[in-house]
Amino acid sequence: MARRWKSAAIAIAVLTAAAQAPVAAASVPIPRMPPGFHWGVSTAGFQAEGSPPDSNWRRYVDGRADSVKDPYANAVDFRHRYAEDIALAKSMGVTTFRMSVEWPRIEPRPGALDQDALAYYDDVVREIKAAGMTPMITLTHFTHPGWIADRGGWTNPGTVESWLAFTDLVVRRYAGLGVLWVTFNEPTVYRTFEERNGKLGVFQSGAMMDNLVAAHRRGYDLIHRLDPGAMVTSNLAVKPPPLQWFDDSSFVDKVRGKLDFVGIDYYYGASLDNLSVIHAAKDEFWKVAPQPDGIYYALRTYQRKFPGLPLYVVENGMPSDDGKPRADGYTRSDHLRDHLYWVQRALADGVRVIGYNYWSITDNYEWGSYRSRFGLYTVDALTDPALTRRPTDAVATYRAAIAANGVPGGYLPKRRPAWCAFADLRTCFGRLP
Repeated sequence: MARRWKSAAIAIAVLTAAAQAPVAAASVPIPRMPPGFHWGVSTAGFQAEGSPPDSNWRRYVDGRADSVKDPYANAVDFRHRYAEDIALAKSMGVTTFRMSVEWPRIEPRPGALDQDALAYYDDVVREIKAAGMTPMITLTHFTHPGWIADRGGWTNPGTVESWLAFTDLVVRRYAGLGVLWVTFNEPTVYRTFEERNGKLGVFQSGAMMDNLVAAHRRGYDLIHRLDPGAMVTSNLAVKPPPLQWFDDSSFVDKVRGKLDFVGIDYYYGASLDNLSVIHAAKDEFWKVAPQPDGIYYALRTYQRKFPGLPLYVVENGMPSDDGKPRADGYTRSDHLRDHLYWVQRALADGVRVIGYNYWSITDNYEWGSYRSRFGLYTVDALTDPALTRRPTDAVATYRAAIAANGVPGGYLPKRRPAWCAFADLRTCFGRLP
């Protein structure tokens, strides 16, 4: 028994030494982003537009569902300030602007189209194109009309047909404009919100996922018929394994063959020296210690899973606690540079990354709260009637990175690589990625 304890102590000492050993990340040559790389920013309809129509999420907010902490107010009024926000993106050198169209706004009642809403989205897309940017349009970003909710939401197979009719309308409208199409934003998170707020049961959740899979597969074919040559995806939320394996099995594994690129959203990693991701379970995202090297593992993982497809980081960003600096001094600029470094490391190792979007262009309504602030531009949605867009330190940082097509080869990340990352257990034994 004593010998076993001694062996265990030696092993722990060796592993601890490996964890404390300096990492010569700067010695690894990294390429700049390839020609035509999509430098993007993101926003989403319900989170930013204001004046929300009847929808599942409007009802959750009005009914103060479990995840709702703050009133909606008017979000950041993107509905009337989109030209300003698109201009801010252009001033940073951004080449792709991701937005979503709100099905509840376009079709507030079955078959009744709101022409003012359509004109609004027409103008948003027109502004994006006029600014020299590629539109990335998400067709469904966690919301569906109230009348769909009344019919059982995505547990009703008829929702697939209704969604396809809405998709047909939108795609016909913007076909030929070089749009990058996203069918559903984070389908498994969509399910989780419906479980938490809509009280979906276990068997109903399975039905929802089956219908989302069917809608994506048929929507993919529809988009290609209406907008030949367009690229289509459904972005997935990266979680630590084994949660990721379960999520993948319920959606992305079932739409294999119906993706033109793999869209990933990376925010948090997990390792033996960083278990802070547990705070995300309580929506205290600002308490999660960032793990930038995790984006490298995510990109490697999905390149192996989909070897013939390019990858796109559709969302990445750092939440702050109501705009306050982090206690550890880690800034939004640090976070941005560190993640870009690891994206470039993935490129160096043969991963075909074609784009990176920062989430988000401004602070917005983070699904029940304004406390988590992700914006390049911060906005005091509850206390500033003018909804002034104020630049964070990362605005100049992103502008410089875009102009240079990445971080320089000698850049040394502020955050050292994690030790014993769950996404790649080889790191438990001192092996660098």
